[in-house]
Amino acid sequence: MLDLRPVFFIIGLMLAGLGVFMFVPMLVDLGYEKRSWAAFAMSGIFTTLIGGVMAVATYSKNMRLGARGAFILTALSWALLSLFSAVPFMMDPFKMSLTDALFEATSGITTTGSTVMSGLDDQPAGILFWRAILQWIGGIGIIATAMAILPMLGVGGMQLFKDESSDISDKIFVRPTRIALLIGSTYLLLTVLCAAGYMLTGMGGFDAAAHAMTTLATGGYSTSDLSLGGFMDNGADMVAMVFMLAGAMPFAIYMLFLSGDFKAPIKDPQVRTFIVVIAGLILMVAVSLWLTSDMEEIRALRYSAFNTISIVTGTGYATTDYNSWGPFAVAAFFLFMFIGGCAGSTACSIKIFRYQVAFEAMRAYIIRMPRPNTVVPMRYGNKPLSETVVYSVMSYFFLFMMTFAITAILLSMLGLDTMTAWSGAGSAVANVGPGLGEIIGPTGNYQSLPDTAKWILLTAMIVGRLEIITALVVLTPAFWRA
Repeated sequence: MLDLRPVFFIIGLMLAGLGVFMFVPMLVDLGYEKRSWAAFAMSGIFTTLIGGVMAVATYSKNMRLGARGAFILTALSWALLSLFSAVPFMMDPFKMSLTDALFEATSGITTTGSTVMSGLDDQPAGILFWRAILQWIGGIGIIATAMAILPMLGVGGMQLFKDESSDISDKIFVRPTRIALLIGSTYLLLTVLCAAGYMLTGMGGFDAAAHAMTTLATGGYSTSDLSLGGFMDNGADMVAMVFMLAGAMPFAIYMLFLSGDFKAPIKDPQVRTFIVVIAGLILMVAVSLWLTSDMEEIRALRYSAFNTISIVTGTGYATTDYNSWGPFAVAAFFLFMFIGGCAGSTACSIKIFRYQVAFEAMRAYIIRMPRPNTVVPMRYGNKPLSETVVYSVMSYFFLFMMTFAITAILLSMLGLDTMTAWSGAGSAVANVGPGLGEIIGPTGNYQSLPDTAKWILLTAMIVGRLEIITALVVLTPAFWRA
């Protein structure tokens, strides 16, 4: 019989930690003398108590988390963290509905970045900081899931990186707990550096800290309705570009680099391909702007670079309304949603390594077509590609597109226009954030959508963050048979 005690013990610890984080925006609001501090105080006490009781009640010395338990832990943790993260949004003075609160919290913890909130410039500092904290927590949670759990479960080709942690251990001679500490330290250091960079551009301490958390997490929540466009004049967009790219890099590479392997970024096939792809896409959009607008070359390149990096990494910041750039830019940004960053990063969507595996499999298939008996070895970097990995990646592609199509069709059935339905579905499943069009585009938000649409979208956010397959496995009846 499946023992769920380890699952609920770990989730209890997570909830207790989430509750402790709620006291941070409480202190922020106290500093700004806002009465909304009480919402975070009560939410923090409630969440910490629930998590603590759950952990104590399920603790056992002989607990062991098997493969099935890891699947359940991954799926249930994201759902429950989203639910409890929504509690402050429903408290006085915010008083959001359950639907809006859960949508905002889910979008935050999954680092999607879609929002139902407007008038951000006039909101209490605590709620803005809580949104940033949610994305920061979600970002490190994504890294941990991608590096520790999904490779073990073989989800979507992630088993390709199954030995990555052990490679790190061999190089820096540490235990798994030490590796976790190094990941956290690296994540925190990059966040501090990002905040310092923002402050050098003249951004205030509060805005710098909030944007640093959402930049590195590639989440995109801002403290202003203008997003990063409100801070662009002093060069904040340049800092954001650097750290959005940093967040989209494999964190294992940072650890290897810090351990003395200075060639690690160059040797990694994901990193090399990602940089080439990003550069090519930036140039393509910039050329389009040069040909179709009267924007000067440097400014066009700057707008192209920022918004392309933002969409590809799934951050979702905007410095302008790129809907006005013409049909080519709109179509391009829609497709960019489905690229993503590197595996083991905070970035979202399909991710670069899956495209590399798919192209390698396609290359081998084309070579074998005229000569069926030809042996064509498939490789990813220096690693041989097994049929299991290729099958897993191809299955992921199919399930991703199927989930996207079903989500878009459901939204269309609710009466949403084609642009809103399809771009909204893409941004939710790929965890990108803003969609396209006047309603949910870079200058809009999701507030006006019907509640049913919001439930469909927040479900798609969680399914997308679970790498699709994890959610489907847990929902399969055969999974629960003894």
